[in-house]
Amino acid sequence: MKVLLIHGLGRSPLSVFGLSQYLQQAGYRTELFGYSSRVESYVQIIERLQDRLWEMEPARYGIVAHSLGAVLVRSAIPPHSAFNPDPIILLGPPNQSPRIAQMAQRFSPLSPLAGECFQNLADPSFFQQLPKLDVPHTIIAGTNGPCGTWSIFGNEVNDGVLTLNEMQLDDCSRSVILPVNHIQMLNHPLVQQTILQILADPALKQDPSST
Repeated sequence: MKVLLIHGLGRSPLSVFGLSQYLQQAGYRTELFGYSSRVESYVQIIERLQDRLWEMEPARYGIVAHSLGAVLVRSAIPPHSAFNPDPIILLGPPNQSPRIAQMAQRFSPLSPLAGECFQNLADPSFFQQLPKLDVPHTIIAGTNGPCGTWSIFGNEVNDGVLTLNEMQLDDCSRSVILPVNHIQMLNHPLVQQTILQILADPALKQDPSST
């Protein structure tokens, strides 16, 4: 079985290389989908991703997407799509405009240079128009972010970039909550082991670590 790995905003395929090696050691074939969130337009990335998915059909394959990569998956696989990846695993997916992106856009003088993908993340109307992923998928969410008086998240549980609410866990088929943060989750043993379990059995029933 082949697994397509998709990285997040401002990163490169190198960020999923460790996960790729881990899955290869477990017997999976992996492919890294790379894109430039700063240079390419959102539509260009989606079109390239859909072309790659067509090339992978109809053989069985799975998708593991981190952060912005999960948003790309939602756009690339709209409702009633012919694409049939199984399983789809979304790591720390923003399913509504993250407050941290909105703050960065508002206060950073460099935000206009960040590219269309970043501008989309900071735009609530973009998420209102984004199609829901209507095929079975799993969200892996982290909780190891700062909370309290001095945190931009206040007392909301978060992974350092997104709150659990911004990941909208109720909208997915299954969610797994782990004590990891957004940036490091790709290489965290708990996350990697969970991904391996889901790949081995996409219909895996919920366990005590799931919600």
